[in-house]
Amino acid sequence: MVVGTDVDVVVVGGGVMGSATAWQLAGRGLDVVLLERFGAGHVHGASHGASRLFRHTYTEPEYLDLVEEAGRLWRDLEAATGTQLLTITGGVTHGPGLDPHLPDALSARGVPFTWLEPDEAAERWPGLRFDGPVLHEPGTAGRVHADRAVTALQDEAARSGASVRHDRPVRRLEPLGSGDAVRVVTDDGTVVARRVVVTVGAWTAGLLAGVPGFPTGAAAWPLVVTQEQPAHFAARTGAPPLDAWPGFVHAVAPGSWPSGTYGMATPGEGIKVGFHGVGPVTDPDRRTFAPEPVQLEQLRSYVAQWVPGADPDALDPISCTYTTTPESDFVLDRRGPVVVGAGFSGHGFKFATAVGRVLADLADPRGRAGTAGAAGVAAADRFALARLLDRPAGAAVPGPSSTPVER
Repeated sequence: MVVGTDVDVVVVGGGVMGSATAWQLAGRGLDVVLLERFGAGHVHGASHGASRLFRHTYTEPEYLDLVEEAGRLWRDLEAATGTQLLTITGGVTHGPGLDPHLPDALSARGVPFTWLEPDEAAERWPGLRFDGPVLHEPGTAGRVHADRAVTALQDEAARSGASVRHDRPVRRLEPLGSGDAVRVVTDDGTVVARRVVVTVGAWTAGLLAGVPGFPTGAAAWPLVVTQEQPAHFAARTGAPPLDAWPGFVHAVAPGSWPSGTYGMATPGEGIKVGFHGVGPVTDPDRRTFAPEPVQLEQLRSYVAQWVPGADPDALDPISCTYTTTPESDFVLDRRGPVVVGAGFSGHGFKFATAVGRVLADLADPRGRAGTAGAAGVAAADRFALARLLDRPAGAAVPGPSSTPVER
């Protein structure tokens, strides 16, 4: 133990990624403190709400590795906590933007899927319209209950010995001169940790500004924070019951809508539908939470045309943030004693349990840093911060090619 340290690891940020990391680290017997600036169940970030899509429709091996691992870990967490978190509903993907390499990628992994003609799919799911052939992922797609997931991760972390503290904003991080510890400064005092994991979403650039090894200012970070405006729409009279709806992704024709769309039935809320990553840029500390009227009207028009089982005039807007990298890849990296998980770009929630494992590996002060487990070395390379910061000007870095629309 480094002289003067209080704990092994401090995790800053108690959304789903930080909570999953604390769960992983505490389960290894490490002394862990999780600090969250807001109260339990808050709506200021990107982890609140009742539903997120879970699906395997990616072509990149790194993401397929992570989603396969995440599915197993969601089930482990359910078993440990007695809480239903992942509900398999099946999922459908359609539209002219559907990645032609997707079937081969799923087949190579043994992920079951079938192709349906649009009329056949519409007969099976009359609440939806379809645009071209429909890829149906029947047994491995569904939804994760977001609020329950965060609570379950924090509860299980606490049962393993982690200290979970809400309403504890972290003001700054001060790596000590030896490079093997960090002083974490809060309003209630300081704690010194051998490692710090930063999973603060929209506040990443601000908290890490000035920390050695990281960009010095927000403008240097490859992160854009937007306020997104999906909505829950009421089901029309006569529409299928909510438990009969699949999760759905529509890879629309370029220029036809602001972006591709996603949706899922959310029990107790309605049919959740949203565009992906096209909300206005926002400051997370100055959000109004008011819906953006132009985008909301476009969303109502989309629902009227493509989701006949939902009422476009009966809706409850949702406000959330995306923190997006230029290519929608994640940032999972460590520089010195500080680990960062950021840039989950509106498609990260499903992976949270596996991302927590990756971040725990990077932060484990006993030397388990790196990429042990299913994600592999390639995942660390793909998600390295240097890949975004140090590439030549104008160089393209391919991100997830499967149009990762979802919340």
